[in-house]
Amino acid sequence: MISNEKIARINELAAKAKAGVITEEEKAEQQKLRQEYLKGFRSSMKNTLKSVKIIDPEGNDVTPEKLKREKKNNRLH
Repeated sequence: MISNEKIARINELAAKAKAGVITEEEKAEQQKLRQEYLKGFRSSMKNTLKSVKIIDPEGNDVTPEKLKREKKNNRLH
């Protein structure tokens, strides 16, 4: 996951952009940091979803087959 310092820098750059005083170099840095943040977030979300089991009101497992395959493949590695 991304460090707290990098998150603080993302927020700092967002404030500068909102104020209209951000340079082109800072815009590039902001974009790079945002992509890094999103990559970590997506990875974390995928891992969370791999541990989910969906049960309908009758108690039947209705987890999508794609998710079941992902779980099975994840256990094999």
